[in-house]
Amino acid sequence: MDKKVVIIPTYNEKENIENIIRAVFALEGDYHILVIEDGSPDGTASIVKGLQEEFPQRLFMIERSGKQGLGTAYLTGFKWSVEQGYDYIFEMDADFSHNPDDLPRLYQACVDGADLAVGSRYCNGISVINWPIGRVIMSYYASVYVRTVLGMKVFDTTAGFKCYTRKVLETIDLDKVQMKGYGFQIEMKYSAYKLGFKVVEVPIIFVDRKEGTSKMSSSIFGEAFWGVMKLKLRKIRPVSK
Repeated sequence: MDKKVVIIPTYNEKENIENIIRAVFALEGDYHILVIEDGSPDGTASIVKGLQEEFPQRLFMIERSGKQGLGTAYLTGFKWSVEQGYDYIFEMDADFSHNPDDLPRLYQACVDGADLAVGSRYCNGISVINWPIGRVIMSYYASVYVRTVLGMKVFDTTAGFKCYTRKVLETIDLDKVQMKGYGFQIEMKYSAYKLGFKVVEVPIIFVDRKEGTSKMSSSIFGEAFWGVMKLKLRKIRPVSK
């Protein structure tokens, strides 16, 4: 059976973390979970540790000291997952904005030939619930901007719900990834695209969080805007073996 792991970064997610873990483990297909916990003061780590006693062979956690950025959290998780021999590595938020029931659809897209499957809000129109209209417009046109500048045929360039095959993460030079916030999501897709991997979008419905606090900020969008310009000029090479 394929080895599958879902990486979930957390910071102050005590309202969501137990429910999201149980929802993933309720799926068929023996999914594992790796939580990357950035020193949440609300006790998120304690909740995960309690659940590890219930799911000792399926639930793992890496604790880090303080908020170090979304990108570095996922890079830490990618390296660990490759070292542990996982075949399919997923990114997913803790707050149910990504529906765990869509994980099998992302997995199947990779089984059917994709190297990277993207849970896409925009490949079938706009599929976002509970966002203010201003944020929807900003997010949608950010993806249009990225697609135009980079020439990448992906509608949801900032999506954070994804499934990678191990080969993609072994090929991308993770130590050279530069963007840390949501620009990280753009950089990883573009790196996969430029290295010749097949990127497929799977339509999803994105629902804004009901519990906890959003981590979005204007500085995150600023990094992504300028980072795209730099990406366009950068030569992307596979990791040297």
